[in-house]
Amino acid sequence: MTRAAVRYVPVSFFAVVFALPIFWVLVTSLKRQSEFGSSLFPTQLEWPNYQLAVVLADFMHFALNSLVLSGSYATIVVIVSALVGYGFARHRGPGRNQLFGLVLALLIVPTFVQFVPQFVLFARLGLTNSYWPWILWALGGSPFAIFLFRQFFATFPRELDDAAEVDGAGPLRIFLQIYLPNAGPAIAASAIFMFLWVWGDYLYPALLLHQDNTTLAVRMANAYVDPHGNPLQTVTMAGVVLYVMPLILFFAFAQRFIVRGIVTTGLKG
Repeated sequence: MTRAAVRYVPVSFFAVVFALPIFWVLVTSLKRQSEFGSSLFPTQLEWPNYQLAVVLADFMHFALNSLVLSGSYATIVVIVSALVGYGFARHRGPGRNQLFGLVLALLIVPTFVQFVPQFVLFARLGLTNSYWPWILWALGGSPFAIFLFRQFFATFPRELDDAAEVDGAGPLRIFLQIYLPNAGPAIAASAIFMFLWVWGDYLYPALLLHQDNTTLAVRMANAYVDPHGNPLQTVTMAGVVLYVMPLILFFAFAQRFIVRGIVTTGLKG
């Protein structure tokens, strides 16, 4: 009993600490604007805050923009990165290790270093106010996802490749029929990270996209104000709750594939 208490009491404590901001956002989203900062709990639940959050931000329109952009980017990145990771893990060639080292080096390059050059490049190519910059980024893959897939595919036994080659399968067929169907955990993990990066990004959409084509994160940044320009904090918190709901649903959906991959040890019989 004592040993279990020593183990679970600190875990429970830190779980409560991490849950406090979530609790504060939920409670604040149900307060009146006049109660913000004056009391911990609302005197009456203000559910209209959520309706106002949807109306002021034109929530459905900009959420659809974010969903299309995030989903397209994540899908392309996962496919490209899986192919590149498969090549690094299962095929030998001159300069393979050096190229993989270059991919790892890209992980330490700060995003802000690329910010201005990328904007100048896309502006000169006439690709601003479109989703083409994200498509081009996705076609280049993600260093993190490439590393993840490379490490995952490297654990597959070589006998799988040998058996498939005896049956006449080429590298692409081996990838599509053996490696990709058994890469559920790596696909789910990389898809979650790539989706979150675009969904939660503010800087690039604010710089590259105009008002109607921008994402929900940019729209919410300046939507929740009264006619005098004063911020509506309680409505903002309601918008934040609605903003994270798609992320929770996406994570819950992708988590099944991670668990399934762990249970089956990454390989199907």
